[in-house]
Amino acid sequence: MLKGFKDFIMRGNVVDLAVAVIIAGAFGKVIEAFVTVIMDVIGKLGGTPNFSAWAPGGVHLGTFITVTISFLIVAAAVYFMVVAPMNHLAARRAAGVEPEPEAPSEEVLLLTEIRDSLRSR
Repeated sequence: MLKGFKDFIMRGNVVDLAVAVIIAGAFGKVIEAFVTVIMDVIGKLGGTPNFSAWAPGGVHLGTFITVTISFLIVAAAVYFMVVAPMNHLAARRAAGVEPEPEAPSEEVLLLTEIRDSLRSR
C-alpha cells in the first residue's frame, strides 16, 4: 500500500504540480505586494485608494470598485510578467528555422575514415 502511494507521489505530474503550486504561492505574494504599491500610488495621486466606504444612495459600490481595481492590476501584472514573455518566446521558437547542418570538419572526416578502415579489417 505504501509503495503504491510512493509511486503515485513520485510520478512526474504530481511533482510538477507541487512545484507549480509552490511557485504560484510565491508569485502570488509578489503580485500582492505589487498591487499594494500601485494602490498606494493611486492613493497619492487621487486620495485614498480604498473605496469600500463609498455607498451612493445606500448601495455599497466602493468594495466592488476597490476589488475591480485590484483585479485589473493583478491581471496586468500576470499578463506583462508571464503571458507576454511566454508568447514572445513561443513566437521566436515557431519562427526559428533549424539551421542546415554544417559540413563535417576535417577531424571528423579523418576519424570517420579511420573508423571505416578499422571496420573493414
